[in-house]
Amino acid sequence: MSRGVSSLTPASRASALWTLPNAVSMSRVGLAAVFLATTETNARVALLAAASLSDFLDGWLARRRNAVSRWGALLDPIGDRAFVFAATATLVAGGRIGPIECVVLLFRDIMTAIGFIVARIVKWLRPITFRARPLGKGVTALQLGTLLAAILRPAAVTPLVAAVGVTSVAATVDYTMALWRERDRTLKP
Repeated sequence: MSRGVSSLTPASRASALWTLPNAVSMSRVGLAAVFLATTETNARVALLAAASLSDFLDGWLARRRNAVSRWGALLDPIGDRAFVFAATATLVAGGRIGPIECVVLLFRDIMTAIGFIVARIVKWLRPITFRARPLGKGVTALQLGTLLAAILRPAAVTPLVAAVGVTSVAATVDYTMALWRERDRTLKP
């Protein structure tokens, strides 16, 4: 957490939810809803571009405005997952992505959801703050690229899904290792 948000009182920390970076993160939920409703190729490409830009912009704004927060760390992946799930479901329903490709494409997201639930259940994991990691960001970028390919170049989907799969496994291992290192650090006297 940055100095700006972490120095807030508990009462004012709740208002840290209502920041511009968090609004940008949550805009992806709205973009997801619009993606579900449109069949127009150009509109889908524009929505993917907007979601990709917002994924960069929210973090940049948070750092620039000294507004990095636990809320932002939670809302950013929620926005990412909402958009990727909605776009993937739409493209699977339209026959542009196959069911097996869908599972591979969403593997990291499924593992992240399981990890989040486990982190809330296992007492010693609760105080650990999960942060975005480069491999995780790489998976998101590859997912968005795969979705774009599904719209514009369906022949490129299979190799891109393979890249997402490999990167997802690497990201899952990376997050797990980071979690264990953080656990060891927080448990040391």
